[in-house]
Amino acid sequence: MINIKVRNICYFIAGILAVLFAFTHGWNGQSTVLPMPEVQAMSMDTQTVFTYVWHIITAENLIFGIVFFFMSFQREQSRVRFAAWMIVAILIVRLMVILGVTALLNVSALKGTFIDSIAIVIYAALIIVGTTVKEKRSIGKQIQKQV
Repeated sequence: MINIKVRNICYFIAGILAVLFAFTHGWNGQSTVLPMPEVQAMSMDTQTVFTYVWHIITAENLIFGIVFFFMSFQREQSRVRFAAWMIVAILIVRLMVILGVTALLNVSALKGTFIDSIAIVIYAALIIVGTTVKEKRSIGKQIQKQV
């Protein structure tokens, strides 16, 4: 019998969110953003680059979700803490790029980034809380150490 137990609920929820973000990002790109007339007016090379850059973010979100699922089951949480902090760093840089480029090119469009910004902040905060989860030690391990 395999005993699989979620050891870090924050990472587990972060995994669910990341997979959800991957699907919504991919779907939004294919159904709303990529078919826009402005995109269609671009050269085929530019459309190709725009499409694959869009889907790189989709793939990153999916990979983050899978990683967080695995991390949530990890017995020794200290072993995965560095990976969590690296993903938080990527998310913060992603948010800085979104806000910076938007402010630079069209400051009035910053309102349109509000929901995405809040989602990234909540997601990163959840991961940071997950890095503070302490490992639970069983009674058996404590007794063995005392003997």
